Amino acid sequence: MKLIPFLLLLSISAFGQTKAPMVKLTELQQLISTPGEQIRVINFWATWCAPCIKELPLFEKLNQENKNVKVTLVSMDIDLDPDPEKVYRFVDRKKLKSEVLILDERNPNDWIDKIDKKWSGALPATLLVNTQTGKRVFVEKELHEGDLEKLIAQVK
Repeated sequence: MKLIPFLLLLSISAFGQTKAPMVKLTELQQLISTPGEQIRVINFWATWCAPCIKELPLFEKLNQENKNVKVTLVSMDIDLDPDPEKVYRFVDRKKLKSEVLILDERNPNDWIDKIDKKWSGALPATLLVNTQTGKRVFVEKELHEGDLEKLIAQVK
């Protein structure tokens, strides 16, 4: 039964995204740990976070140009505003092509350490995972041109 939400995520990403699905932490953890050939780049962001918005084009570019990488943008907006419509409008307005998920968790202090023990909860934050090598890198800062490529090299 736990496989159904994961299959839903796969079908959404395979057939194009119209809305950003809401996911619970357990579903996100499953997505992060599922073995695959691509390096997973998971960016945690919010519509109210200026540095997050500033770095989104870097993730979009990476998603379009590097087929060895799977980019997932995880919106953290729900803990402050339970209405996902703001995120849907933002995704449409910015024409985001990367997979976008909305994390449906209200209290970050209950779960941030389950993503990475070093995470204070600040945004933006990015997790890179290579399930083939078992390597992970977590950064809690705004990324700039060239940073993603350096981080990818660390998990190869």
